[in-house]
Amino acid sequence: MLKLMYITNHPEVAQIAETAGVDRIFVDMEFIGKDERQKGMDTVKSHHTFADIAVIKDAVESAEVLVRINPIHRDYPGFPDTPEEIDRAIAAGADILMLPYFKTLDEVKTFLQLVGGRVRTMLLLETPEAVEIVDEILALPGIDEIHIGLNDLSIGYGKKFMFELLADGTVEQLCFKFRQKGISYGFGGIASLGRGMLPSEYIIKEHYRLGSQCVILSRSFCDVNKLHHIGIINKTFLRGVREIRELERECAAHSVFFDENRAELQKKVAAICAALG
Repeated sequence: MLKLMYITNHPEVAQIAETAGVDRIFVDMEFIGKDERQKGMDTVKSHHTFADIAVIKDAVESAEVLVRINPIHRDYPGFPDTPEEIDRAIAAGADILMLPYFKTLDEVKTFLQLVGGRVRTMLLLETPEAVEIVDEILALPGIDEIHIGLNDLSIGYGKKFMFELLADGTVEQLCFKFRQKGISYGFGGIASLGRGMLPSEYIIKEHYRLGSQCVILSRSFCDVNKLHHIGIINKTFLRGVREIRELERECAAHSVFFDENRAELQKKVAAICAALG
């Protein structure tokens, strides 16, 4: 089964997600440089805090707390440098630290050295520059997991639609490299089944075909900024996770439909890109 991850700093929502079967609560501290590179896009910009990590850690029982820190930085006004950010995130209760938007081998080395094995590490591969040196990155010790960030990576490649990278073989090539190194990996995010420009069931089947182990439940899976009733949020998580797990059981039992699904996914992505102009 895929490890499901959901971004929130609301303890009550974290508990609902955990009860429904979400494996990881994702505290998102990244903000440095994000507004500039995603200017004008309707993307998630959380800007969570160290205090949020502690609150979420205290709220959940079995779910892991995944914390996305900022890219490697120093002398950012009013915010601690990377070494202190990592130390404080770990002290607050992070089980896994994620490094986003890196472009160089030195950035990854710095991150891994600063973590020093105290918690698990996840790299968010989301720049063309990182893809170019992925073999060198994968040779480094201390990488526990890698997630392919389709949104920023598609921006970097000048794509119209983030799932073009799934249709054109880019994700498949990267997953093959990760698998060869024995590193756990995942990619992108999904909405509830039947929703999204590219319906999530096509994406989930690709996760299984490619051997992926984790995925983010996107904001559109359950947008708590629009759903103000806690009961509705609870029902949304219970139904949505149940439907995903049912499809996963089908994927595990009937892998023969993967090639057909890939062909259909490629057609749908091509149609979406054509519509986007």
